[in-house]
Amino acid sequence: MNFTQIKTRFTGVAGQTLTAVAIASSLLAGCATAPDDSKVAKMTRFDNMNNYRFCEIWLIGGDAVTKDLVGDVFNTSYLNNKADPRDSCSDEMWAKVDTEALKQQYSVLGVFKNGPRFWMYDWFETPVGPVRELSGLQVRWINSVQLPKEFGKPGAGFYKDTVVGRKSKQGYAKGQTVFILDDPQGVPWVMQASSRIVDKNLSYNDLRTLNTKLKLPPGWKYRFKVLDQELGIGAINGLAHVTQDDLENTYNSCFEADGQKNCTYQP
Repeated sequence: MNFTQIKTRFTGVAGQTLTAVAIASSLLAGCATAPDDSKVAKMTRFDNMNNYRFCEIWLIGGDAVTKDLVGDVFNTSYLNNKADPRDSCSDEMWAKVDTEALKQQYSVLGVFKNGPRFWMYDWFETPVGPVRELSGLQVRWINSVQLPKEFGKPGAGFYKDTVVGRKSKQGYAKGQTVFILDDPQGVPWVMQASSRIVDKNLSYNDLRTLNTKLKLPPGWKYRFKVLDQELGIGAINGLAHVTQDDLENTYNSCFEADGQKNCTYQP
């Protein structure tokens, strides 16, 4: 959320939504720029988001020759949900999103569809832009991402630490169940969003036994926990650490830097 830059410590792609998603069509030669809604974005709070379904459309601009690419991320949260207040991106609406038409309409280098996903946060605060309609789907700008050179390479970011620029804050309520990856150093990574990109039938109930589906690398562990107090997660000096598992669920690290902690406690 609200990534203003992204840089990997490992070769490949990671981050909130980056792996196993191909840019629609071949990149065009030259440069292109997506709509810059960041200039008019306003800080907005989203509540009651746990297990809330959303999707994102990424408009890719930048220089196709040097592969200096930027993705402007447009999110469906709080929109398109008259039929179901917990679903801002129905299968029917999502299937109608035409990436090739959007690429031509906005003269961008590429477009990709990220979703469906489900927020695991209880709440978050982030700058968002005005409502746009992309292929009939209402969305709002929620972040911009400087894409790594190997953007789109399947699996490159699985279980890899990626540093992202972040302005948002997020939290999990007392009594909420959270889903956690523990890396070989014992650092907990808390799930921020589950995914149906790889496993089309993955449900919230499946998350308690997700370890039976994941191909965990040596030293990695998966668990869940019912919180006995609210958990807050933020950034340190504008930076956060994120990763993905091999089903493209995404996680935030609870880490320390410069004498600070980004989580209110270690879950």
